[in-house]
Order: sequence, then C-alpha cells, then structure tokens
Amino acid sequence: MDTDVLLATAEACLLAPYDLQPGKLDAVFGALATRKLDYADLYFQYTRSEGWSLEEGIVKSGSFSIDQGVGVRAIAGEKTAFAYSDEISPAALADAAKATRAIASAGGARKGRVARRLGKDSFAPRRYQPLDPLASLGAEAKVAMLERLEQKCRALDARVTQVMAHLAGEYEVVLIARADGVLAADVRPLVRLSVQVIAEQDGRRESGSSGGGTRGDYSHFTEEVLDDYAQRAVSQAMVNLRARPSPAGTMTVVLGPGWPGILLHEAIGHGLEGDFNRKGSSAFSGRVGERVAAPGVTVVDDGTIPDRRGSLTVDDEGNPTKRTVLIEDGILRGYMQDSLNARLMKQPLTGNGRRESFAHLVLPRMTNTVMLAGNEDPQEILRGVKKGLYAANFGGGQVDITNGKFVFSGSEAWMIEEGRLTHPVKGATLIGNGPDALTRVSAIGNDLRMDSGVGTCGKDGQSVPVGVGQPTLRIDHLTVGGTA
Repeated sequence: MDTDVLLATAEACLLAPYDLQPGKLDAVFGALATRKLDYADLYFQYTRSEGWSLEEGIVKSGSFSIDQGVGVRAIAGEKTAFAYSDEISPAALADAAKATRAIASAGGARKGRVARRLGKDSFAPRRYQPLDPLASLGAEAKVAMLERLEQKCRALDARVTQVMAHLAGEYEVVLIARADGVLAADVRPLVRLSVQVIAEQDGRRESGSSGGGTRGDYSHFTEEVLDDYAQRAVSQAMVNLRARPSPAGTMTVVLGPGWPGILLHEAIGHGLEGDFNRKGSSAFSGRVGERVAAPGVTVVDDGTIPDRRGSLTVDDEGNPTKRTVLIEDGILRGYMQDSLNARLMKQPLTGNGRRESFAHLVLPRMTNTVMLAGNEDPQEILRGVKKGLYAANFGGGQVDITNGKFVFSGSEAWMIEEGRLTHPVKGATLIGNGPDALTRVSAIGNDLRMDSGVGTCGKDGQSVPVGVGQPTLRIDHLTVGGTA
C-alpha cells in the first residue's frame, strides 16, 4: 500500500538513524499524559531545499539547506502547549515533552484517556510521487535551464533589457505520531520556476513576470513550459509598456481565469478558516446555511488534486486531505478545520491542519481553493459589458479578515468598451468587501483554470504553498481605484 511505502521512508529517514522506535515514542506520550489532555502529537520533519538565481546572464546566487527537527504539542481545552527541537533524539524528545508538560500545567477537561499505542493511519491515497527533485537534475543542467529561459525571453523582443529567473526545489519528509494511535507519513516534493523581465521603450520601463511549479521534479520544466513562461512574462511587460493610466470609479469588473482566483483566496478563503469563525472574528461567523453569495457560486477547498502545489496526501496532523465544499450555489456550507477548532466547534475535520515547519503551531489553512465553473462562454461575458475593467493578472493585495475588506493591485488589466478589450491600463486597484463582492457575481464562465503553481500563503507569520483556481468571473459595481 502507498501508506506503507511512505511510512517506511519516513521511519528510515526520521526515526531509525536516531535509535527511535515506537516504544520510545510511547514514552513521550506517557510523560505528556500526566496532565489532562484532549490531544497530543509529535511532528517529525526533514527538509532539503535549494535555490538558484540568475540575473544579467549570470547565476549570481545559490542556496542549499537541510533542516530537521521535531515539534511536541499538547492541547487541553482551548489551550495549546508546544515545544520543539532541531535535534532528533530520545533525549531531545524527553526535554521537549517536559517543556510542553510544564506549559500545559493548567490542564483541561478530558474525556477518556491518552492512548499510547501507535498504529497505522487510515488509508490516504497518494496525491503525488515521493520523488527527490533535487537529485533529478545535475547542477550544470539547472544553470543551463535558467540560461535558456533568459535567452528565450530576450529573443522574443529587443526591448527586453533585464531578465531575472529563479529555480527552487524542496524534498520534505514528515512523520506524525498522535496520542490516539495514528502514525502517518508523507513525502512531499515541490519545485518552482519563476521569471521576471524588464522592458524599456522611449524612456519608459515596465515589468512582466510568470512561472509555475508542481509537486514533482525538474522534469516538469520542459522546453514547451519554458517557452510558455517566457512568452507570458514578455507579453505582460509589452502590454504594460503601452498601458494608459487606469480610470477610477464604480464599474463592472471581469476577472480572468486561473491566478485571479488569488482574490477569492484572500478576500473570501481566509474568512472561511475555522479559527476565525470559532472566535467570531470573521465576516462569515455563524452564517452556515445562509446565502452569502450569488446563485451559481460554488467554492471548494480541495487538497486532493494530483500534483498541485497546494495538495497534500495528509495534512500536518496526519489526517487525509479532502474536497471540502465551503459555499454551494451561494449558500455557506462550512469551514476549513484543524483538529482543535473542529473539536471546539463540534464540526467534522476537513484535513486543513497545516504548519510551516516542526517549529510552528498547526493552524487551519487553505490547500487549493477553487470557484467551480459555470455555464457561460467567456467571450459572451465580455460582450455583455458596455464599459468596465478586465483583470487578467494580479500583483499584491491586503485583506481585513474581520470585515472582508480587500485592496488588490492589477499587474495586467484592460479596459472593456462596448464588449471588447480596447487598451491596457496601469495602476488599477480593486477595492471592495469579500462577502459583498460574492453577492455581486453576475456571470460565471465555463473555463475553470488552476494557477500555474506559484502560490504561497501567509498567516500568523507562517508561509505554506497553496493553489487557487477560478473561471472567468463578472462582478458588478466594484470600486476601481486608478491613476487617471
């Protein structure tokens, strides 16, 4: 079974070299169980990562790191006690358990007892191959890939004056041992390639960027993929070179498919995470079963999509990831949960417990957050707009979770006039409220597309890889800030 392979790999990497056997892990749970607990786990992690950066035709920097360690966590009621060590050994585990026990000294209500017998986890279908991407390509070939990408960008247009490219790979092995007897493991490869170009014309300088990645190895970046990245980055820069100042005001906005789903992720997704709703700080708190979006709007968080950047075989609590329906035909159906918030809210686990590393606490986090496709032709959606803005790509943004207010800057945007794209605009900013914007969706395209594999989400100082996706989407009466 797949789980046997993953467990064998994790045990060989994280336990056997340090003379750790299940019996010694039982002893840690035994030490923690001297206090009243609702949950306890050990999170072992080994990560090898590398990065290569090219600028001005030269690979100017490279990095390589190995990180490993173990986190010990105990939960009583709403209180979490946590300690970690970057040393994996029986002594370090005992010290971390002692520190965790001291933090948890207040205790809490406990039903039953802490189990200390480790068992196999329930079967979780593997979402990606347990590859080591760093070993899939030699150093010279990695440098050559970056050089080819630069050459492709420069060959597309003489106005390209600078090219910056970055290649990154990561091999991660995790093992989760829980006090309820679950022993789960995962081997998580991750690669990413990004490129940014600077173009100049008549004293004006503009940039364009693109890239992508997968949970696989460097073979993902074929010549066709490199051609696509170069084309998209250069095209965006050329569009921005002729962009006019964006007008401001309330107007119809059409979001393109794919990466523009980052607005959905930020303005809506975070508000559907369990911790914000348990604490009553989300604009969606207490609204399950209510209409929160226009008819036809269905949003899911899906950690099971094969090879996607945000996918996981199991989450960082050892629970298999799921396809969780958050909003169905405009009705709020539920939230994303980790074990603590699911227990306190008396709701099902959804496999969304995530942490940046062994040195961080688990939080309910998104995986791949997607608005499902509708039935409308994207071209017909455009033709139905008399005057508005088409947002093809987004840059940065900010969101206030408590009220859903967002501000997003467009990195590539066009004016829509009489049903067609007329000219690109620069400086367009989308301003609105996530829950309100959902009710203003008036057309959903049939062209659902996932992002190319570049997303990273930040929350409470922790970063994790994520994915987003959506079809072409029309939102009426959205505020656009501009420079015109």
